[in-house]
Order: sequence, then C-alpha cells, then structure tokens
Amino acid sequence: MFAYNTNKRSHSRGGTTMLGNLQRYMNSGQLVEIIYVDRHGRTSKRTVRIHEISRGNVKAYCFARRAFRVFSVDNILAAVPVVKHRAAGY
Repeated sequence: MFAYNTNKRSHSRGGTTMLGNLQRYMNSGQLVEIIYVDRHGRTSKRTVRIHEISRGNVKAYCFARRAFRVFSVDNILAAVPVVKHRAAGY
C-alpha cells in the first residue's frame, strides 16, 4: 500500500504522515519505492535507500541513477517499502 502525499502542508493520509513514513523507512534501512515529480513536472518511479531527512528534503541513494539524490518531500507523490518475495521452493 502506498503512502500518498495528498496535502503539501501536512503530508497526511489516514492518520500517518509522508514525513513520518519516510523517517520510519530511513530508521529501518528499508528500501523504498517512490513516485516523484521533478521541478519540470516529469514523474518518475525510483527505488531509493534514505540516508537523511532535513528541512523538507530527503537525501537518498537512487538505484536508477546509481548516485545520491536529494528529493523534496513536497514532490514525493507516493512511497511504499520494497518487499522482496521469494519464489516457492527457494
């Protein structure tokens, strides 16, 4: 289930906050899949590992770009932890 960023000010949905979810993912070391809108209005889906959250920005290692990137929390439309599934019998 995605955590959606429905309000730029509160980042809330269902009693949880986008910022709170991102903080939890960072603290647990969980990989996160985000849907992000860049400053040009382009959307992308990224798998990241969050390293720091500060002043409304998320510093994360982006596996698509193979580098650290800074994402504005306001531009993260959705975030979900990456869950690895094993094939039956393995």
